[in-house]
Amino acid sequence: MKSPRALAADGLQVGQAFTVVRCFTREDVQQFARLSRDYNPVHCDAAYAELRRFEAPIAHGLLTASLLTEIGGQIGWLATTMSFEFKRPVYPGEQLTCHWLISAIDPRGHARAEVQIVNAEGVSVLEATTCGVLPGPAERERLKQMLAEGDPSNGAAQAAG
Repeated sequence: MKSPRALAADGLQVGQAFTVVRCFTREDVQQFARLSRDYNPVHCDAAYAELRRFEAPIAHGLLTASLLTEIGGQIGWLATTMSFEFKRPVYPGEQLTCHWLISAIDPRGHARAEVQIVNAEGVSVLEATTCGVLPGPAERERLKQMLAEGDPSNGAAQAAG
């Protein structure tokens, strides 16, 4: 089975789907708070989160949405818009599955994808739409070269290998 990056190098098509599974840890949430400077107490303080009727501090919505960008990064998608609908809270330790489907591509290589992120029970926690520009012929050739070199700048590939 080809990797998402290899599929992108071949040229992406309407109907292609990608999936990534991930579980964010409490440390991931803390690192995201530091990086984004989003220290909303709903993410950082258990007593505050409880007052907001959550079981515990929740993951940032944009951290959850980063599953969408993980896939986009693997396929060389240059996003132009993203629209998110946050459906349910995400707690550290919760397994998430991101389903990404390319739903349209115009002749200029501008594309649209529908994305759904679900928890282990199959309940939607985030729904999104993203539009972007697909890799063109020159970019696809570079992706092929990168893959032939072992894709050294691809941290996801390095972690999997």
